[in-house]
Amino acid sequence: MAKNLAVLIIAVILVTINLSVYTISMVEQAVITQLGKPVRNVDEPGLHFKIPFIQKITKFPKQLLDYDSAPTEILTKDKKNLLIDNYAKWRILNSLKLLQTVRDTNGAQSRLDDIIYSELRVELGRHNLIDIVSTTRDEIMKLVTKRTNEKAKEYGISVLDVRIKRADMPQEIANSIYNRMRTERERIAKEYRAQGKEEAQKIRAKTDKEKIVLLAEAYKKEQGIRGEGDAESIKIYAKSLEKDPEFYSFIRSMEAYKVLFKEKSTIILPPDTEFFRFLKESK
Repeated sequence: MAKNLAVLIIAVILVTINLSVYTISMVEQAVITQLGKPVRNVDEPGLHFKIPFIQKITKFPKQLLDYDSAPTEILTKDKKNLLIDNYAKWRILNSLKLLQTVRDTNGAQSRLDDIIYSELRVELGRHNLIDIVSTTRDEIMKLVTKRTNEKAKEYGISVLDVRIKRADMPQEIANSIYNRMRTERERIAKEYRAQGKEEAQKIRAKTDKEKIVLLAEAYKKEQGIRGEGDAESIKIYAKSLEKDPEFYSFIRSMEAYKVLFKEKSTIILPPDTEFFRFLKESK
């Protein structure tokens, strides 16, 4: 009987020790609650003790956590609907305060969802669409991160960064904008084509005019050169005739014979014609 009692006492002691001891890793922090009421925060890693059966330990992650929201519509300053898909990086700064306010990480995510959406809606509503998608997005997100972090501290949360993954138009608005852009581009294309045709006609007309002028000038120059050549030829013939009229007459007759006496040519002339004078003299 005494032996059984000793075994029972040892077992109770071991169970009590087991329920009194807990460990915290490097990536954890914990909150000790006593009868459901938070009493202290434990941040240091290692071996720790608590009152068994009365105190309970609730652990929370210490590392950086991700927040990724579902896409939501936000109205910009110039009355454009934007479908915003954003995310954030955050960590638990004070697990005791988090447990007292939002209970757990799921509650923290839900509260962050409300805060970030509210800050995005307010800040994006102060800017035009072009600023949000191109020029001032970084400045906007830095301001949203700062304000979100200030509000999240009330829940023991530290928000390090808030970013926009994607900013799109809602599908029906995007289709409408695309159709308007296509119509506008087609109108501009038609204007360019009309301007191109008009310019082409002007160029063709100018080219045709220049062609006519060039041909006329070339013909005029040709006639001038031809006239000068004929005049020079006449002068040469005249000088040759003056020097030796008989030889000139002979050459001209030879050229006439060449033209006249072709293959299978038949010519009937009086035998005493002047045209055959040089042929008679050659006999």
